Amino acid sequence: MTAALPETARVWIYQADRPFNPEETPAVRQKIKRFADEWVSHNRQLQAEAELYHDRFIVLIVDESHAGASGCSIDSSVRFLQGLEAEYRVDLFDRMTFAYKQGSEVKTAGREQFAELYASGAINDQTPVFDNLVNNLGDFRHQWVKPLGQSWHKRMV
Repeated sequence: MTAALPETARVWIYQADRPFNPEETPAVRQKIKRFADEWVSHNRQLQAEAELYHDRFIVLIVDESHAGASGCSIDSSVRFLQGLEAEYRVDLFDRMTFAYKQGSEVKTAGREQFAELYASGAINDQTPVFDNLVNNLGDFRHQWVKPLGQSWHKRMV
């Protein structure tokens, strides 16, 4: 991600229910970058970027100081992502699957399983979790990954 976008740039994070495999990641990266390069709002080019993190998080970023992402442009991003879902057979819209790190590995668990992992001690308040609800680039850079005990995820356990 380039340093060209300001910390206030708007961020959307879509988490795949599985990692994209090594054969898929180059094409996914190319498609999301092309989408960001061509993304428009009311016929105005958005200053946007897109990146794939940990082979499973698609992150879209828009500097709205140039042109804001409108309802129509957000709808176009959703349609684009739904196309990726169908093509790669992944779910990008399940907000009740939580991602966390164990060592260098990113794992996911549904809400109930996540609570069970916490109750059993397999994860704890120090376990790094991904807060996909951050809404700007500054928060993404500094608060996307945080200890479970300092995250909204704590309410789910």
